[in-house]
Amino acid sequence: MPVISTPLEFNEDDLYVDLEGIFGQSLFLKCEGFNFAGSIKLKAATEMVEIAEREGRLSPDSVLVESSSGNLGVALSMIAASRGYRFLCVTDSRCNLATRMMMEALGSQVHVISEPDPVGGFLGARIDHVRALCVSDDRHVWLNQYANPGNALAHYRRTAPDIARQFPDLDVLFVGAGTTGTLMGCARYFREWHRPVRIVAVDSEGSVTFGGAPGRRMIPGLGTSRRPPLLDESYVDDVVRVAEADTVRSCHRLARHGFLFGGSTGTVVTGAMAWLARQEEQELTGVAIAPDLGERYLETIYQTNWVQDLYGETVLDSQTLTTSSQAA
Repeated sequence: MPVISTPLEFNEDDLYVDLEGIFGQSLFLKCEGFNFAGSIKLKAATEMVEIAEREGRLSPDSVLVESSSGNLGVALSMIAASRGYRFLCVTDSRCNLATRMMMEALGSQVHVISEPDPVGGFLGARIDHVRALCVSDDRHVWLNQYANPGNALAHYRRTAPDIARQFPDLDVLFVGAGTTGTLMGCARYFREWHRPVRIVAVDSEGSVTFGGAPGRRMIPGLGTSRRPPLLDESYVDDVVRVAEADTVRSCHRLARHGFLFGGSTGTVVTGAMAWLARQEEQELTGVAIAPDLGERYLETIYQTNWVQDLYGETVLDSQTLTTSSQAA
């Protein structure tokens, strides 16, 4: 029986869902949402805070500040509450209401950016606001998840070794691309492993992470409006870009089988299935990382009016996915 004193002490690392019965392709989904922050972002948040503490950048009067579309904000809210820091999250209007309320329930302050920067989009506007806060008051400490090596280090040290231990014959790993911390940490680990593992990055259509023109993105989590500083494409074998309508369809398909996952997971699963469908090998061992669960998306992805207003009234009438795999 686990008994803990702080919320950081609990994280379920070894839960996988076999998706073959749902999607018809063999794929194991690593579930990262079973901790008190509800997502994989707890690992990166913990690593970045502990590095800042070791470097002496945090003091009792410090105010942690970070730009986040949601999940990292919740993770930092939890850590701040546990360790006695104040935390201010700068998010934007796409952040789910449940996520904002969770951060506030944990005692954090949330600032919502309502207008995107003409060039940098919502992300650029959020980062500009964070920088202005840090200039105005030196008590603010910006961890900067977009460039902080601790973001990737957390997954090099924890996520990738967990997968390697459970799947010694792993052939391909599917990782969603947001800040690319999870992607880079896992990719670097498996580059050094005893056998080659193909790393497939899954991105949202409209994201500029791997090039291309920016476009509308309404589901928070994956995708960026500027290239992430952490990204090194030499570690990535393939990229799959996923239409948000397909993300919604995959989430609903999983839910119809009793698995309520978040938007990032729907995107990763869609991309993985598209990539696997074009492979000639029939016996690939594949793992996809599911960053979070679906409770925070009940008012968006799982709300019929929201979905139909954005993606059309017939978006859920078919379970056929339109996303196709493409090389990086």
